[in-house]
Amino acid sequence: MFSKEEAAQLRKEFWTSFGKSFPRKWLLYNTKIKGFALKFQADRKNASVCLDIEHGDEIANELLYDQMLSLRSILETEIPEIIFDAEYELESGKIIKRIYIPFDKKFSIHNKNTWRDCYEFYIENMEKLELFFYEYEDFIRQAIN
Repeated sequence: MFSKEEAAQLRKEFWTSFGKSFPRKWLLYNTKIKGFALKFQADRKNASVCLDIEHGDEIANELLYDQMLSLRSILETEIPEIIFDAEYELESGKIIKRIYIPFDKKFSIHNKNTWRDCYEFYIENMEKLELFFYEYEDFIRQAIN
């Protein structure tokens, strides 16, 4: 078991190491669509590449998610392992809409031996999500414009 400080240091080292090993400017929060962001996620047991919808306006939230659902078959063709979850619960207890690709190998942010495979998973799958977003950005944006 790690102390809170040790765990925080490992998390910091994980993300720093990722950034240094694979320097690249990712889209992430720069979608220019409020409440619509691409994210890397990692914790003690899981890692994933996510598209989170958490707009402050519940109607906009629903419209964005519905727009993504209308693209579901296209996205599943490109990324068969993608999961759509309209009620994803974060560790904080907050419920959001998350579309994500889970890392299917054994992983723990506390185990450095699992990091390299996770980083490679991140690179491959975030690139797929970014390309999908760029291709359908105008269509997605129509949901709330």
